[in-house]
Amino acid sequence: MKFHICLSFLLFFNCLWSQKIEVGSDKSVKTIKKAIELAKSGDTIIVNKGVYREGNIIIDKRIILQGKDLPVLDGQQKYEVVSIKADSVIFSGFKVINSGYASLNDPCGIKIYDRIGVVVKDNFLENNFFGIYVQKGSNCIVKNNTIKAYQKEEQRIGNGIHCWKSDSMQIVGNRISGHRDGIYFEFVSNSVIWRNVSKANIRYGLHFMFSNDDAYIGNVFKNNGAGVAVMFTRNVKMFNNYFEENWGDAAYGLLLKEISDSYIVGNKFIRNTSGIYMEGTSRVKLERNIFKDNGWGMKVQASCMENVISSNNFLSNTFDISTNGSLVLNHFNNNYWDKYEGYDLNRDGIGDVPFHPLSLFAVITENNPSAMLLFRSFMITLLDKSEKILPSITPDNFVDESPEMKSLVL
Repeated sequence: MKFHICLSFLLFFNCLWSQKIEVGSDKSVKTIKKAIELAKSGDTIIVNKGVYREGNIIIDKRIILQGKDLPVLDGQQKYEVVSIKADSVIFSGFKVINSGYASLNDPCGIKIYDRIGVVVKDNFLENNFFGIYVQKGSNCIVKNNTIKAYQKEEQRIGNGIHCWKSDSMQIVGNRISGHRDGIYFEFVSNSVIWRNVSKANIRYGLHFMFSNDDAYIGNVFKNNGAGVAVMFTRNVKMFNNYFEENWGDAAYGLLLKEISDSYIVGNKFIRNTSGIYMEGTSRVKLERNIFKDNGWGMKVQASCMENVISSNNFLSNTFDISTNGSLVLNHFNNNYWDKYEGYDLNRDGIGDVPFHPLSLFAVITENNPSAMLLFRSFMITLLDKSEKILPSITPDNFVDESPEMKSLVL
């Protein structure tokens, strides 16, 4: 009790002692760097509208740096624009543009160095090499920023939001486009990516590497080079995301490579080359997802095992499922397949005949992509029909024993 009373008094007196410093052409303080030099821990710096070309701005005190009417911080394509090197900094309300370019030290629009509790919100970033970069951060929030770049080659641009060796991050409500990867996590744990829109990025909308115990929820990943990649990771929760219009020879909505013990629930995979591509994936539950208008709904490689695919809708995909092997160690049940032609005599809503979602032509094209030239030909239709009656090549255990008769309401 005494501790809480003392803490309240400290916070009260800190508020009394803190000051506001205004920066602008008609103010006594003309530059942001001078204001930071004058400020003490806990102070607020208000930066008025204008264009500020001050090179690299280093924030090394626990302050609030607030832009008014979106002042512009211009790195002139030479400098890292803002470097945050103090805990609990709040940086908001700026337009940050034209960082330098370098492949060794990765200059950024805004970079957080080894800090706790930093908040970067409500900013507009444009034409920076990396947008917002968090290096060894903890409990930081990156929220409601718009991050744009315009390069066409991935080696000429960094990532929109890049987090490395960080913990307990919140990436919320950002809009990212035109970068190499929209959002990139490497060695990041216990973090959430929520309500972001990542579209028209050169490589991935979201890229996970070695990042365990994270969740991404309610995001939109649209028209990226190859959708979303989750690699070498365990215990990831992927809920209610949209994977749309990620097209290309090697593109997909979601790539799962060497991941385990994860949940993919309530997502929509619409108009992708492949909705999901799975390789080396185990003990993942895929439930209540929609796969619609994709080239392939799912590509499940032979290296995948003990995955449960249940209560999903497969609608108007060219191929619902494809695989490159004959041994099937995954489980399909209670999915709706619009290609199912079975019957339900007892009217319990479950098909009386098991459904084999893997077509003969899907097997052929997996090993011989050029066979797609024969797609929709009479010969291929006849082969597929024959295979359903007398299976010979497709695995017998690649089957949904209890297919739904009606599309599930998800």
